[in-house]
Amino acid sequence: MFSRRESPTILESNILYLLVGMALITIGSIVQTMDLYKGLLITEYILILLPVLLYLRVKGYSIKKTLRLSKVSLKQIIYTLLIMLFSYPIAVFFNYIGLIFLSKYGKVLPSLVPIPESAEEFLIGFFVMSISPGICEEIMFRGMLMKSYEPLGKKKAIVYSAILFGIFHFNLQNLLGPTFLGIIFGILTYKTNSIIIPVIAHMTNNFIALTIGFYSNKVGEISVDNSNTMLLTEEQMLLSGAIVMALLAVVLGFVVYRLILSIPGDEAEAPEEIWELEGEIYGRKLYRKRNMDIIEGFPLFLFIIIFLFFNYKYFFML
Repeated sequence: MFSRRESPTILESNILYLLVGMALITIGSIVQTMDLYKGLLITEYILILLPVLLYLRVKGYSIKKTLRLSKVSLKQIIYTLLIMLFSYPIAVFFNYIGLIFLSKYGKVLPSLVPIPESAEEFLIGFFVMSISPGICEEIMFRGMLMKSYEPLGKKKAIVYSAILFGIFHFNLQNLLGPTFLGIIFGILTYKTNSIIIPVIAHMTNNFIALTIGFYSNKVGEISVDNSNTMLLTEEQMLLSGAIVMALLAVVLGFVVYRLILSIPGDEAEAPEEIWELEGEIYGRKLYRKRNMDIIEGFPLFLFIIIFLFFNYKYFFML
């Protein structure tokens, strides 16, 4: 008996990813240049969130099931906050690796993300750079994309959506960290069967980054007079920092691993997904795990080419 699909196919999601990505580097860059905060809001809600929701609505797909709009418990939220607190330094370590590579073979560019200088700017920044990306980007990546990739298997769905999440930032300096975080977000999504948890996790990560930037800026103003005492080169400082962060990442990685194992799962939904079997329950239809074919992967290939071209231009062409 014919069973109507409840979520987009891999090809549909990949095409939408390409189109949204193209809008990001064209319209998004223009509006962000005109006014960064307003441009970021337009990017998140108009260029990312709206196309996903409209597509699901127009095609008649189940928004609730595709996006996993399920309730979560207070205990799950607390575990999520702890996981992100310990995951943040690990993500910083991964970005450090990218910075070391660029400092040696390319060039390191200053961050364009504004650092709030007052409490009012901090609150605005919290909404624009923490709440908004947490909602809009998670609905796209851990919602639509990861759901579409389920026929590939649980692990591939998590990893592929995480890599695409990292590439979507369109910044070679900020590629490895978001990819790592995308894996964490994906695991939390499957663990709790709810989009709410990765949304909270994403918001928490960005909030930590915003807070550190806010207070580091104040400390930097106080210690600016001592800048002449620095004897290490920029590359030596990055390498020293990476060693410290690597040791910290190993320890915190174990903590994060234990917390993820301990976070309460959604037992009510567990029977619907039997990932250990050769076949996987996907909606009401049994699929065999498979690989993404050439046609399905072509939109991603195009986007990766564009990503490499722009990043080579910005980071390696002196």
